[in-house]
Amino acid sequence: MTRPRPRSRPRQRRALVGLASLAAAVPLLAACDFDGAYDLPLPGSPVSGEETFTVTAEFHDVLNVVPRSPVMVSDVVVGEVDEVDRDGWNAVVRLKIRSDIELPDNAVAEIRQTSLLGEKYVALEEPTGRARGRLEDGDRLELADTGRNPEVEEVLGALSFLLSGGGVGQIKQISDEVNDMLSGRTDDVRSLFGQLEELVGGLDEQKDDIVSAMESLNRLAATLNRESRTITDAIEATGPALEVLNQQHEQLVAMLGQLDELGEVGTRVINGTKENLLADLDHLRPILKRLNETGDSLPRGLSLLISFPFPEQASEIVKGDYANAKFALDVSLEGLTQLIEQPGDGPSIPLPDIPGLPDLPDIPLPDIPGLPTLPGLGRTATDGYTHDASVGTGGGLLAGGLG
Repeated sequence: MTRPRPRSRPRQRRALVGLASLAAAVPLLAACDFDGAYDLPLPGSPVSGEETFTVTAEFHDVLNVVPRSPVMVSDVVVGEVDEVDRDGWNAVVRLKIRSDIELPDNAVAEIRQTSLLGEKYVALEEPTGRARGRLEDGDRLELADTGRNPEVEEVLGALSFLLSGGGVGQIKQISDEVNDMLSGRTDDVRSLFGQLEELVGGLDEQKDDIVSAMESLNRLAATLNRESRTITDAIEATGPALEVLNQQHEQLVAMLGQLDELGEVGTRVINGTKENLLADLDHLRPILKRLNETGDSLPRGLSLLISFPFPEQASEIVKGDYANAKFALDVSLEGLTQLIEQPGDGPSIPLPDIPGLPDLPDIPLPDIPGLPTLPGLGRTATDGYTHDASVGTGGGLLAGGLG
């Protein structure tokens, strides 16, 4: 008789296989970084790992943005949120963007909502100012370049506050006060707005000058800032000077009083001598007129007088430390008479009559032996009344004859 095989062995075998599979799966799951459903791939994802670049953006508040939220440029999906992390009190969002999207390096990121009750997304836009560079893999957008739109709850809360306990009750009072203020003054208010328009127009026309003036003030302030030490020293030096002036206050007041007295005396002197002074100036007019008429003659005459008896050009002609000069002096009475009687522009001077001298009898003169000739002169002392002399500017008595 054969005994039946127990049926518990297949069940035990299946239990052992299940335990072994679970034991093998636990290490595999522990080795993977699994964040839940966000790590599961979704069909129709706008990006793939090989055709994207990663950008990090820092926000004060990301609202309820989560991984897999879209990233848009001009309302077109170009990427998705890869990770949301915390850095202190701020949120750091890692964005995966298609590699064919070109954005400037100073682009801005803002969290928006697709509709009133739609999902949140990260919008990337060009800056309001000048765009520069290109956004590349690994770049980071700082807090100054990020922001968010207000939530619907925030808008409704502000509206509720305005309607319930805000300023709606005061709107009627404000309207009544404005009507009372404008009542009967519409023409004045209209004129005021016209003048205000002219003022604003004039400021707009002169905005370049205003900007230039402000820049000049800025440069002046910068210069004063650089010279602050010098200005401080000058102010510190002014204190002792003011103290000295304060100590000499009485002397300064007395000096000013004496200056006042001097002014009175000077006024009396000028009033007393005014007529004589005017007469002297009137007499001086012909003299100045004659001096003016002389022109260049007076300076030339003065220059000749300075170098007399040599002409002015003598210094350029003579080379050396002395020069010779020869003078012929005629001192006869007849020569002087001819000199005086020469015609000229001035008035003639009458000469006194000189009586004729008596004729001298012929008296024989004794023979005088000839004098020896002086060496270097070439004539004797009895050659006549004409005397030949050599005058040196730097030599001895016989310098001219020996030259």
